[in-house]
Amino acid sequence: MINAIIMASGLGTRMRPLTENKPKPLIEVNGIPMIETVINALQYRNVDEIYIVVGYLGEQFKYLTEKYENIHIVENTVYESVNNISSIYAAREVLEKGACFICEADLYINDNKILDDKSFDITNNNSCYFGKMVKGFSDDWVFELDKNGYISRVGKNGTDCFNMTGIAFFKLEDAAVLKSAIEEQYGKDDYKELFWDDVVNRNLDKLKLKVHEIDAGQIVEIDTVKELEEINLKFKSK
Repeated sequence: MINAIIMASGLGTRMRPLTENKPKPLIEVNGIPMIETVINALQYRNVDEIYIVVGYLGEQFKYLTEKYENIHIVENTVYESVNNISSIYAAREVLEKGACFICEADLYINDNKILDDKSFDITNNNSCYFGKMVKGFSDDWVFELDKNGYISRVGKNGTDCFNMTGIAFFKLEDAAVLKSAIEEQYGKDDYKELFWDDVVNRNLDKLKLKVHEIDAGQIVEIDTVKELEEINLKFKSK
């Protein structure tokens, strides 16, 4: 069984005023809500069950449970006070049900086949983050690799590194490790400030993760109104 968790609870403040009355993942790119481009890619991959973790204006996502048979809504009640570790914590039981994709909801995926790449299934055969290579310095989330090609650091800032694209895949055994690590960290020390990826970084001794390389245009994260306008123009012209 393969399931998916889509994190959709954030405030989307960088895209105001568009997000004053609509959650960011429901902002449309060329006529389709961003989250539905993620859902469509997961459906193409024949993912069994999809769990959408909602918070800000969460009731607006309910239409998705009528449009898609395998969509479930999970409420994150502390999304305003705890970072996105809270979204994975809210859906943590999903991590012990099978292999699992973890996806951000504010992505534009223009190639449904991105999650069904046969090399991803057969050659890689590892839990992984989907990443794009960025030459030069990047102040985004990056991955450093050891000599065997496994991820040795997940964090901000790096040079000539793979950058995070908002999608990860965990095999069943690694998903179970992640669940335990999230539960162990939650409620302790600085947990309110943590991204779930920080927990991954702290447990790389227990997780064997690789990077599944994609092209920069296959998965696009949209953070601002200007970026939305640019992406609309780019893909409308194709």
